Amino acid sequence: QKVMRQWCLRVSAYAQRLLDGLDTIDWSDSLKETQRNWIGRSEGAEMEFKVVGSDVTFTIFTTRADTIFGVTFMVLAPESEYVAQVTTPEQKTAVDAYIDQIKHRTERERLMDRSVSGVFSGAYAVNPLNGKEIPIWISDYVLAGYGTGAIMAV
Repeated sequence: QKVMRQWCLRVSAYAQRLLDGLDTIDWSDSLKETQRNWIGRSEGAEMEFKVVGSDVTFTIFTTRADTIFGVTFMVLAPESEYVAQVTTPEQKTAVDAYIDQIKHRTERERLMDRSVSGVFSGAYAVNPLNGKEIPIWISDYVLAGYGTGAIMAV
């Protein structure tokens, strides 16, 4: 990959305006549908989780808020700012090795790959509803640009 200067737009910040604007332009229905899929607006909820033994709190995005009752683990995108904050000293070598292994992959490659890989951060989050500790993992199937770059999983 070649490093290039580029603009990075946070389309998610104004996704609804873009979707609404598609109704006002003279494009084919198939092209409008392609744009709707590219914009990728998702309905869901954000929830905050506190990291055990830390002042760190991070927000996850979920399209299924009801799954909080059965959440068994959290996952951070490898690019998340929280990775360095939550990784324990005991897991730092493993986390660094994992990130080095996957950092050359593009988001497109990561989305197309059906195999799931990850590494345990050594940290736990607290489920805000029941107080249970939930392990925090780092995995390349979570993308930093989707939602908050952090998810909960059942």
